[in-house]
Amino acid sequence: MSEVKELNDSNYVEFMESTDGVVFIDFYSETCPPCQTLLTYLPNLAKHYEDDNVVIAKVNTAYSPKLSQKFMVRSVPLCVVVGDDKMVKKAEVGLLSIEKYISMIDKALGKGGFFSKLFG
Repeated sequence: MSEVKELNDSNYVEFMESTDGVVFIDFYSETCPPCQTLLTYLPNLAKHYEDDNVVIAKVNTAYSPKLSQKFMVRSVPLCVVVGDDKMVKKAEVGLLSIEKYISMIDKALGKGGFFSKLFG
């Protein structure tokens, strides 16, 4: 899937129930400059993972207070990687490099890691 999915309080549960892959969620605010930078990364991440079972999603915290509370969002940007088992695998606050986000997702996919560096 090469599009960025917009999640909110009303569609999150149904979306997660129907998704069987890894989900990368960016919690953002329209008034946050680092958030705006991160939003420009999302289409690139979606393109990077279009052949994998990964969904790149975003949540506007101002319009999704229940979802923000569920993930205990205290500052933005907050990025969360949810594994195919529906458990949070990693969460990072602040703007990171796109390579760090790729590393977070790859780890949830079981890619990368110590042995692949040695033998991959």
